[in-house]
Amino acid sequence: MVARIRHITVDCKDAYSLAQFWSALTGWPIEEENAPGDTQCLIAPALPEPMNASMPAMLFIQVPEPKTAKNRIHLDLGPTDRTRDEEVTRLAELGASIIADHRIAEGLGWVVMTDPEGNEFCIERSDAERGM
Repeated sequence: MVARIRHITVDCKDAYSLAQFWSALTGWPIEEENAPGDTQCLIAPALPEPMNASMPAMLFIQVPEPKTAKNRIHLDLGPTDRTRDEEVTRLAELGASIIADHRIAEGLGWVVMTDPEGNEFCIERSDAERGM
C-alpha cells in the first residue's frame, strides 16, 4: 500500500491572509467556503479528475505560536508563464522577501524567498528557461 499527499499544511498566524498570498502565487483558488477570520483555509488546483486527485492542496491552519526557526522542508517552485526573475519581482510585490539569491551570471540558480509570515520557498528557472 502507498499513500498520497493530500495537503501541504502550513501553520500560520492568519490563515486567510496567507491563503490569499499562496493563491496569488500558485493561481489555485481559495475554497469558496473560506472567509477572512477563518482558522483554516484551503487552496487547491482547479484541475479535472483524476488529475486533481494526484495534486496535493495547501491547507493553512492558524496556530498561536510564531514561527521560530528555519523550515526543515520547503517548496521549490518554477513559474509557468514568466521567467524566474519576473516571478521573483511579482512575488516581492505580493509581499514575499528575498533571503538568499543563488542566481549566477549564466542564468542558472535559484532565489530563496519567504512568504509574508516567513515560510521559505525557492523560485527556480521556468521550463522554457531550462530548455524543456
